[in-house]
Amino acid sequence: MKKFYLTTPIYYVNSEPHIGSAYTTIIGDIIARYKRLIGYDVFYLTGTDEHGQKIMQAAKKREIEPKQLCDELSEKFSQLWKDLKITNDYFIRTTDPKHMKTVQLFVSKMLENGDIYKGIYKGWYCIPCETYWNEDETEQIEGKHICPTCGRELNFVEEENYFFRLSKYTEPLLKHFKENPDFVEPDFRRNEMLKILESGLKDLSITRTTFDWGIPMPNDPNHVIYVWVDALINYISAIGYGSDQEKFEKWWPADLHLIGKEINRFHSLIWPAMLMSVGLPLPKKIFAHGWLTVNGQKISKSLGNAIDPREFVKKYGNDVVRYYLARDIVFGKDGDFSEENLVHRLNSDLANDYGNLLHRTIAMVVKNFDSIIPEPNNIQEIDEKLIKEYFEVKEKYLEYMESYKLTNALETIWEYIRYINKYFDENKPWVLAKEGNKGRLSTVLYNTLEAFLKVATLLIPFMPYSSEEVFNRLGQERNFQKILNEWNTIKPTTKAVHGKPLFNKIDLKKFEKIAVKKEEKKEEHGVLISIDDFKKLDLRTAKIIEAQKIEKSEKLLKLIVDLGKLGKRQIVAGIAKFYSPEELIGKKIVVVYNLKPAKLMGIESQGMLLAAKINDKLSILTVDKDIEPGAKIS
Repeated sequence: MKKFYLTTPIYYVNSEPHIGSAYTTIIGDIIARYKRLIGYDVFYLTGTDEHGQKIMQAAKKREIEPKQLCDELSEKFSQLWKDLKITNDYFIRTTDPKHMKTVQLFVSKMLENGDIYKGIYKGWYCIPCETYWNEDETEQIEGKHICPTCGRELNFVEEENYFFRLSKYTEPLLKHFKENPDFVEPDFRRNEMLKILESGLKDLSITRTTFDWGIPMPNDPNHVIYVWVDALINYISAIGYGSDQEKFEKWWPADLHLIGKEINRFHSLIWPAMLMSVGLPLPKKIFAHGWLTVNGQKISKSLGNAIDPREFVKKYGNDVVRYYLARDIVFGKDGDFSEENLVHRLNSDLANDYGNLLHRTIAMVVKNFDSIIPEPNNIQEIDEKLIKEYFEVKEKYLEYMESYKLTNALETIWEYIRYINKYFDENKPWVLAKEGNKGRLSTVLYNTLEAFLKVATLLIPFMPYSSEEVFNRLGQERNFQKILNEWNTIKPTTKAVHGKPLFNKIDLKKFEKIAVKKEEKKEEHGVLISIDDFKKLDLRTAKIIEAQKIEKSEKLLKLIVDLGKLGKRQIVAGIAKFYSPEELIGKKIVVVYNLKPAKLMGIESQGMLLAAKINDKLSILTVDKDIEPGAKIS
């Protein structure tokens, strides 16, 4: 059984996932399902990147430990992939002890091979991108050095670092690129990397000493390993490098690294050089896709378009979102996620062309053959053309899928769907039924369903759940190889089930975009919740009996509150700039009693007090009349 090892980038946990971060993972899932469909043993890897200065700063801003921040956000990515029914075989975290040990092993081998040395780094560093830039690579605006990737201001850094002799691998990499023209795709991304190589690579700083949230350098724990070196090694730590040689040898080298274009240099130049340093084979292919915008805008929380993909799935269905992403956005190029275009594809392609064909064909089987799929007979030239057309479509589909031209593969399938519709209409089965020509009618209905079953099989990678429904309605076994490679695979006398349409059309007169709807509600009411949502909160009165400042924190106070019969609790609150500990003693406040405990600055908080804030003013909510602590608020 041939193997296929596929990876996504591991996602940086400085913010919550959105439709943009889901795009690569969904495309990866389409490819993984395709490879399984045609008989490959697949290992599909994704995960989260959890070290670096940006994570440490984000955690400090929230006054929690970096690991707590990583735990929270990594779980959100992991849960999102489950909700989107992603079939990844493993989810790696760079804070996993096994991964951290593998990183130190890998770097130790680079040291042993003489490819790492100590020196002084002077240059520009982008904290959001976690990227070093040379002077000639930066942009300068009004005297400030700007990151060429994200457009933010760079910080000048001067510190003792360890360096990787990246320059040593300029010529070996050039040779590899020339001997393997498909190593990096699309070709315009490959050409970008070739230009960098031809100008010569510079040695890379691979440690930092100004912060400690990272993996310690072997034998020199005052240095932490550069987050990108740490992150890239996940592709081999996940499959047993240094711990499970048999598993590692089975899966490595990776067949495909899926990445966004902004991290192409790390994957196409630095990662291969690192692998050369320790004597490991290079991945077979790196595919750098473009950026995703939403309704023409860059994805941003401030613009209100950083929408959770589950919002789209909830409204339109998982298969619809998957289909739209692959059909409308050419993989490899920049693309725009337009909700209007998604609805158009749903109504036109899925409801009209695809779902309606199955619906009306089964309806005729139910009406004319008591739901039993009839046996074909008296094959005519028009039937043979339908069959011939399928096998030509299948070959085109396989060719496109192997080259990751997903949009082309879907367009080819839809050409055949339109052809099946034409075949159905030209044969006029409703006329055959009216004339009592059961022999010809049975052939037309059988061939239409046989062609439809083949389409559903080809669509399994893109729309697995609607394809599963087609198999259920036609009562067919999941013998995919037989279905793909032979005709007449539907067993006559099988009972067909007539159900609801596979896809429901959206009424354009009532259509309302998810993003617009959420923004309007936010302006008018904030986020609207139901009474059932409100009932989930357990609000109680409490009396503050102790209060003290938390060392090294300017805004946190530690409070001990009395909840009467419910006992006492410790609450950490960010109100130190507005209240002194002394003036809080004795106040009767309102707290969220059933809030999950959390650690802030390493101190556990067992609830939350309620406060109102506007601009630079804050006031805690207190009880108007005397009432016992612990009273429930409703």
